[in-house]
Amino acid sequence: MLKNEPLFESLESRKPQMNATDISDTAEKTSSDRLVMQILYGLHTMAWFSGGVFAVVALIINYLRRADEVHPLYLAHHNFMISTFWWTMVWLVLLSPLWLFFFLPGMLAYALVWLWYLYRCIKGWLRFNANRVPQTVAAV
Repeated sequence: MLKNEPLFESLESRKPQMNATDISDTAEKTSSDRLVMQILYGLHTMAWFSGGVFAVVALIINYLRRADEVHPLYLAHHNFMISTFWWTMVWLVLLSPLWLFFFLPGMLAYALVWLWYLYRCIKGWLRFNANRVPQTVAAV
């Protein structure tokens, strides 16, 4: 041991430095892991045609897979899909009284929510294919 060398190095100095937007250098995932994420995005996107059943199935799988996930890209995408589902549910519940009073406004409101859901699914899927996190958080 050298005289000028500290006895204990800070744990922070041993952590690898990672760019916030490029996380492709982290631990490798198998092709089956990528396939599962593709299927999950596909299920969320196709929820339109199943009355939401595909989204509920995908949500359950998202929760199960997220519990054991350590890869930051995959974890971010699981969280993104879960939050997209729950925000959609919040908006659908909040807008449901429009159906009771006015048919057309209720239909338009639900259509907007479903378009937003579809947009989020497609945006997340494209960003996953590009090995990017689903949303960028602006630095404060």
